[in-house]
Parts: sequence; structure tokens; C-alpha cells
Amino acid sequence: MNSSFAYLPPEKRKKIMLITDDIRVPSGVAGVGREIILHTCQHFNWVNIGGSIKHPEQGKRFDLSPSTNEATGLKDASVILYPVDGYGNPDLLRQLIELEKPDALMLITDPRYFVWLFQMENEIRKNIPITYLNIWDNYPAPLYNKPYYEACDLLMGISKQTVNINKIVLGDKADKKIIKYIPHGLNHEVFKPLDKNDPELKKFKKSLFKDKEYDFTLLFNSRNIQRKRIPDTILAWKYFIDSLTVDEAKKCALVLHTERVNNHGTDLEAIIELFCDDEKYNILFTDQITKLSPEQMNLLYNSTDAQILLTSNEGWGLSITEAILAGNPIIANVTGGMQDQMRFEDDKGNWFTPTTEIPSNHKGTYKKHGGWAFPVFPSTRVLQGSPPTPYIWDDVCKSEDAAKRIKEVYELSPEERKTRGMMGREWAVGDEAGFTGEGQGKRVIEAFDELFETWTPREKYELINANEVENRILNHELLY
Repeated sequence: MNSSFAYLPPEKRKKIMLITDDIRVPSGVAGVGREIILHTCQHFNWVNIGGSIKHPEQGKRFDLSPSTNEATGLKDASVILYPVDGYGNPDLLRQLIELEKPDALMLITDPRYFVWLFQMENEIRKNIPITYLNIWDNYPAPLYNKPYYEACDLLMGISKQTVNINKIVLGDKADKKIIKYIPHGLNHEVFKPLDKNDPELKKFKKSLFKDKEYDFTLLFNSRNIQRKRIPDTILAWKYFIDSLTVDEAKKCALVLHTERVNNHGTDLEAIIELFCDDEKYNILFTDQITKLSPEQMNLLYNSTDAQILLTSNEGWGLSITEAILAGNPIIANVTGGMQDQMRFEDDKGNWFTPTTEIPSNHKGTYKKHGGWAFPVFPSTRVLQGSPPTPYIWDDVCKSEDAAKRIKEVYELSPEERKTRGMMGREWAVGDEAGFTGEGQGKRVIEAFDELFETWTPREKYELINANEVENRILNHELLY
């Protein structure tokens, strides 16, 4: 990694306090935080308030500077970790701010985890800015998030849709914020194409497929939760397999890297037993393999021909980013941040950017996309919600439509599939997309530098006319 980009000596660096998952753990949020620190520690000093459920090391302090130096090639990184239960509390935050004296706070994950912190914003922002790497899965624009967005000085949207949502929800107040597009970045030296004769890859495939050879393999990699639509994926696989001869079908396999049963999802074995109770369907779980490291996950992607993700609302979809970087085509529902990764083009030939007139491409306004992507457009939108999040669309696609896209990928030659997959990787690591640790780090540095150059402390108080009632106005089209 390029540790010389925007290098500053330690005494000239601003210190950022990152409140998110413990960056040592294997969660997706922790991985994002870790990549950001690794690719910006030459420019900023970092303190991680590292959350976990009932953290076993709560109350301790760890100096991660030596391991950060080893990973980056630096000699003077400064990365301190405070493990906490949850994400902390007001008293702990006050103590750590007094002790570490950060120049800014940075938050990553759902805003509802930080309600207690946003309630302190008038106290915090008198001295330091609050920044938020945020994401939102779908429209209608969540006006219920407005107080959280208003409490931040810098909003970094992971998807183009999130940037649009931040601006819509803030309305006129958006002009007083710094709002930037900072998509997820992963280590493209870990997630990368491998030679089919790679010894580790051959060993991994032997363990995964039990010495059986397949002509076509499709991977699903995500949690077994309702919005991931795994039953629809299994049904799509059934429809696809039923379109083949028995001999052709026996040479295909669907690999499920997920839990067999989860209370937040369903009993997948029961689904398979009902719809695919025949050996020709070849649906395999990976739980015979131990928990996989990022390097082993790359072996899994390289062991399969394509990735499928039919999530009905998805802020980004890290598994398809990993697949693209590994050089695989993707079959994905057109929703949320997954649209970014398919690179839809607008009528001017530009990478599609949502607006208030066309806030999403989930209705198929634009059809042209990157050759590595096989989009499945939703057939219906369902408005659902919960008391904390009263409304959000579910973009649901039909299994029949997904089956057709699987068939299209299947009918490509192995060489063509790899060509298309490599096309996706080249774009993802390039300047336009920048879905790499370096790309993400550069964008974070630029955003924070702008913040530190322009930020002014919050006023001690704000006068509000209590006789004026603000109406909630949805400032984007519902039909387009």
C-alpha cells in the first residue's frame, strides 16, 4: 500500500476518534474501519473506540501502532484502541475525549446505535466536529433520520443513493454541511483473481467440492436474514436447473456460504427439501469448512464462476465488491448501493447518479451497464417499516427473472465469463470507481482536510421559534 500519499509527520497530524466495531474483529463494519485507518494513518492519528457485545476486554487500552506500522511500512503510525461494550456511553466518551483530545469524531454504522451521542451534539460540536460514514438502504428518503444528519458536520455517503438521501433529508441545511461520496474500499491484493493451477486454490476446491468437477458454480455469500432473499435465490436456482437436461444439471452447483438456520432468516434446509429434493440440484453449504479468513474467502470466490445477491434492500453489498475484485461476474438485484457496482449509464453516457427526479434506477430507467453485471430489476416495491424506521421500500425481484440471468451467465464460455469478470475488476480498482483501500483512504483524507480547513465551532445556543411547526415534505419523486 502507498503509505507515502499525503504523508505528514506525527506532530502535524490531526487525531480522529473512530467509534465503530473493534477494528480487530471480522465484521464488515470493522473491516471498513480497519481499511480506512490503514490507508490514512500516514496523514492522521487514530483512536478507535471499538465496540462489541459484552466486550471481554472492556476497560483496557491497546496500542496498535506497531502492528499498523508492520502492515503499512510506516515507522510512526499512531493507532490506539479502547474496547467497549456496545459503542460506549456519554460518560465514557467525555472521559476519552478529555484524555485523547481528538480533533474530530467519526462514526460508522446505523444511526440508531448513536442516538445517545447525537443527543450530545451541542456539547461536542462546540469543540470538535462530528463526522459520519453513513449508508441508507432505500427510499422514501428517511426524514426520521434528519436529526442525526443535522448533528454532523461531514457526511460521507457510502453509496451514491446515500449522498442523494443526505441532501434530500437535510434540504436547505445541506448547504451548510460537507457531503461526500466515499464508497467502500477493500484490499484488492487480497481479493484478486488466482491462477486455476494455484496449489492453495486446488486444495480449497477439493475440500469444497469433494473432488467432484462442475462446469458451472454459483456462489451466494451473505447472512441468512430475511432481506437477503435466500429462498428466492434457491427458487431461482431450481428454475434454472429445470431448464437444463439432467446431465447438464448434474454439472452445476449452487454454493451457499451462510447459516443453514437463523431466526432472523429461515430454515434453508427445509426450503431445499421442499423445492430441490433431487441430487441434480447440487446445493452445497460451506459449513464443513472452518470460518474463513479474507484470504480464504478469496479462494472461495475463485472456486466459483459468479456471485448472486438478490437482497431486497441493500446499502452496498460487500460480497459483490469482493466478487468483482476477484474477477467474477455478478448477478444482483437493482437496489441501493448494488446499483453503483453495476455501473449503470445515464442518457449522457455518465455513471448514473441519483437525483430528486430519478432517485434510483430500480425501475430500469437506464439499461446500459458494465459487462460484468447481470442485473435483475425488481418486479414490485413493498412499503414496510418499524417504529424506529416507519417506512422503507423493499425492492423485490422475481425468482423467474433471476433464473434467466443465471442462464445467461451459464451460457457464456468460461473464457467469456472470466473476461467480463476482469473487466469489472479493472473498473473497480480504477480511478472512477476506486473500490480499493487506497481509493477509499484518499477520499477520506480529502474530505477531512476540507473539513479541518473550513470547520467552525457550533454556537453555544440556537434560537428556535417554537410557534413554527416544520412540515415533513418528501422532496423527491415517488413515481418516475
